[in-house]
Amino acid sequence: MRVLNQRAVLDRLRRDGPATRPQIAKDTGLSKPTVGQALLDLEQHGLVRPIGRTTAGPGRSAMVYEPNPAAGHVLGVDIGRQHIRVAVADLAGSVIARVDERNRCRSAGALVRTVRELAGRTVSDAGLAPDDLVVKVFGTPGVPDPGSRTLRHAPNLPGLERPGLLHDLQAELGPDLVVENDANLAAVGERAYGAARGVDAFVCVTVGTGIGMGIVVDGRLFRGAHGAAGEIGYLPYGEPSDVDEVTRGRLEAAAAAESVVALARDHGIATAKSARDVFALAKSGDPRALAAVRDEAERLAYVVASVAAVIDPELVVLGGGIGSNTLLQEPMEAALRRMTPLAPRVVAGELGDGAVLSGAIAMGLRSARELVFDRRGTITV
Repeated sequence: MRVLNQRAVLDRLRRDGPATRPQIAKDTGLSKPTVGQALLDLEQHGLVRPIGRTTAGPGRSAMVYEPNPAAGHVLGVDIGRQHIRVAVADLAGSVIARVDERNRCRSAGALVRTVRELAGRTVSDAGLAPDDLVVKVFGTPGVPDPGSRTLRHAPNLPGLERPGLLHDLQAELGPDLVVENDANLAAVGERAYGAARGVDAFVCVTVGTGIGMGIVVDGRLFRGAHGAAGEIGYLPYGEPSDVDEVTRGRLEAAAAAESVVALARDHGIATAKSARDVFALAKSGDPRALAAVRDEAERLAYVVASVAAVIDPELVVLGGGIGSNTLLQEPMEAALRRMTPLAPRVVAGELGDGAVLSGAIAMGLRSARELVFDRRGTITV
């Protein structure tokens, strides 16, 4: 019963914010002495802390308590083709250290070493020790396969599909390691902190070096039978002969970053070396670049129309280095209206290149807040 009372008090503080003992008693239905004992137990174990006394109103002032954000910490990692991003957050979700580096790794071994070094640096920058981390969440392209301890469907990062990679990461970074698809984490991040707050049925389409989709149904990630739900790069598009490498997928070959450069070439632009260059030209009003952007928007509209007919999302969030570009939204919505009567609302993601990292932190916090209570927050009678 003592543990249940502690749980009720801590849940009240986490759900509704700082409160006094009388406020907690009123909200939980527990007696004031019971709340007082629970607060004492939780404070002794570092899970709550006093933050001052009330000053308003008649009568004696009362101590105000809040969950202690320093009771545990979460490590989030975003492993992308171009960058590796690492952050440490406390239990309130505040990021206290972050490191971003170019991804120059060309093998699985180099990737493991780099991630270990960046994680260690970020933890040190936060003034913490590795043991202060409660949960570590890694976002990567591909689908984690627990059986082979590797990632499937991740052709854009060299070595990422090597058998045993997940085991190597865990050996270097310790237990409590969660590996999740990056598009799934982008969806989690946008729902927690971005464009999909409060939306229970939506998809987050990420377009960059590759293309992927995180699916949220009834407020929960939907992964499918084998974890591959949202691998929209494999949607059929065009003729099979249009794809040189079948493992990459037809739609990814047609709509990811390299295709934007190819579309620009088709419209007579030979100087653009990257999708960023094409969008910069389009923003300046170049009609050839604008035509290439419209072609890209048409292809992404095909994706959304296909998904809308199956999932019926309330919202589509566009993310990634290409998908979040605001130049795509108007021509994409126009193309959708031509394609289907089932066109959902389409918005640009709000988190930019931090979406995957934000999702990693949000996912880690869910587990960490429970684990710190289970490990250090219980008192035996």
